[in-house]
Amino acid sequence: MRPTRVFAAAVVIAAALLWHRGPGHSQPRAALPSIAPAAAAADRLIVEPDDGIGVVYGLLESARRTLDLTMYELEDPTAEEILAADAARGVRVRVILDRRLEQARNAPAYDFLRGRGVDVVWSSGRFFATHEKAFVIDGVTAVVMSLNLTSRYYATSRDAAVVDRDPADVAAIEAVFSADLHGGGSMTPAADDLVWSPGQSSADVLALIGRARVSLALESEELTSPAVVGALLDAARRGVRVSVAMTYSDNWRPAFAALRRVGAQVRVMYGERPLYLHAKLIAVDAGTAHGIAFVGSENLTDASLLHNRELGVVLLDPANVHRVATVIATDLADGTSL
Repeated sequence: MRPTRVFAAAVVIAAALLWHRGPGHSQPRAALPSIAPAAAAADRLIVEPDDGIGVVYGLLESARRTLDLTMYELEDPTAEEILAADAARGVRVRVILDRRLEQARNAPAYDFLRGRGVDVVWSSGRFFATHEKAFVIDGVTAVVMSLNLTSRYYATSRDAAVVDRDPADVAAIEAVFSADLHGGGSMTPAADDLVWSPGQSSADVLALIGRARVSLALESEELTSPAVVGALLDAARRGVRVSVAMTYSDNWRPAFAALRRVGAQVRVMYGERPLYLHAKLIAVDAGTAHGIAFVGSENLTDASLLHNRELGVVLLDPANVHRVATVIATDLADGTSL
């Protein structure tokens, strides 16, 4: 979401807070994982624009049997051609596109894909928005992203994705995709290292922040959730080194002011100079034995955490935690202190 759409974002957040929804149907879990699943060692972190969008294109092209994709914004002719080419060579390609907020932007891709054998549907009205950005290849590899497939932003946006081959994660993502494809409920099967909205995102993000003992580095496009801001303030007050990197907007000023009062470091970028910070990243106690990180689609707003369809991944592999922390540190260094 670009600076020209900040006012729209504020309206969306306000509307979402008024959006009534009954209790979610996610399966609860006792706590975030403390030990990485064995399959997590194979997780691959993709950082944009550093690694290049060709990595994502290559994953889309690698499908041999099935490709299931959920996308908030799809405005990338190359990605659309890849999906059509996959379908043309016999891959079963299914796509969910957000309708509530992005129908006008997504309509050309919707029409293009429908005309080329892709099973494309509009997102369920059960969610305020389908803000998830993820796809599953051949039922064995999931790619969970913060980036939309929107080509005009690739060169100037900080984003990230995780290539996840944990069978439990892939099965859970496929189960939710199938339910969402048919307009079903918000059921999200429990998987230790997946973070879903609606349902568990708010509790999981608060648990991540609450776990910090030494350092907490955070990068987000939006920050208005009172619970999240409160948890960050609590972390700083208990002596955690809290750092926040964001693209500046007046909407985030109350959170920035509160964080600075308790000694947190806040650094911002303006517009796309040098990058627009669209990634949603958290690194907790990186470099320690209990380091943990998060990559996903969730912004730190009540709209995103409580009302949207969203998906993120918790990372415990030390190499991935280190890289998430390094990306945030780089963006902090390139930002401007308030």
